[in-house]
Amino acid sequence: MIESLHSPHIVRVKALISSKGAKERRESARYVAEGAQFVREAIKAKAIDQVDVLYLTASGRSRLENDQIDLAKFKCEDVTDAVMKAMSETISPQGILAICKIPNPQLESLKLSGKSILLYLHEIQDPGNAGTILRTADAMGISAVITSPDSVDMYSPKVVRSTAGSLWNVAVYEGISFDRVAAQFPSAQKLLLSSHARTSITELSIPGDCIAIFGNEARGVDAATLGASVTEVTIPMAGRAESLNLSAAASIVMFTLSSKVAG
Repeated sequence: MIESLHSPHIVRVKALISSKGAKERRESARYVAEGAQFVREAIKAKAIDQVDVLYLTASGRSRLENDQIDLAKFKCEDVTDAVMKAMSETISPQGILAICKIPNPQLESLKLSGKSILLYLHEIQDPGNAGTILRTADAMGISAVITSPDSVDMYSPKVVRSTAGSLWNVAVYEGISFDRVAAQFPSAQKLLLSSHARTSITELSIPGDCIAIFGNEARGVDAATLGASVTEVTIPMAGRAESLNLSAAASIVMFTLSSKVAG
C-alpha cells in the first residue's frame, strides 16, 4: 500500500501529466490514463501488456472486481485516497489510474484495404476536439488517425480523457507531414473539409481508400499548402448556423464516408 504523499510514484505520475509533461511523455514513451472505462477497453483490445502499472484505491479495486475484471493480469499498486488525489488531475478521481506505453507504429507498415478511411489532422490544437474525433473514429471504423507536426499531443491528459479508451482501438501516427502521407498513399482519394468548397460530401463517390483532412480550428488549411491533389468538400446545412465545431463536422464527415464505403 502506497501511503506517503512524498512517494516517487506520485512524482512520476505528476511528471507525465504536468503542463510540461509532453517532453517527459516523449522521452519515456509513457502516458497516464484514468478510469474504469480505459481499463475495460484495454482488455477488449488485448492490450494489457501495454499497461505498466495500475494504481488502485480500495473503491477503485472494488469497482473493477465488481466488473469481473481479473486484476491478476495487471501489475497493481494499492494507494490511499489521498495519494490518488495527489496523482489525479480530476476533481473526483475514480480511484483507478494507469501508466501506459505509448505505441510507436510506423507509417510504412500501415496497409490499406481498398476501403480504408484515414484521418489527417492538420495543426489541430484543442485537446477536446482531438479526443472526440478519435473516439468517433473508433466508432466509425476509421483505420488510423494521423496528425501533422505542431498538432496537439494525442497522449496529453485532456485528449486521453476525451477518447474514453478509444486510444486502444485506433492507430495514431503523430507529427507526420502531409507530403509523406500523400507519398505513402498516392492512390487514396484525398478530401479536405472546407467552408469554401462547392462539392457536398454527400455527393461524392468513394471508389476506394480515402483520406479525410481537417484543418486547424481557427485557420483551417489551404489546399495549396498541402502540396498534393485534394478535393475540397463541404457539409450541406439547411439551418441558419454558419459553421460547426470541428469535432462535430468531423463526425458528420466520418459517418458519411463510412456509410459510403460500407455501401
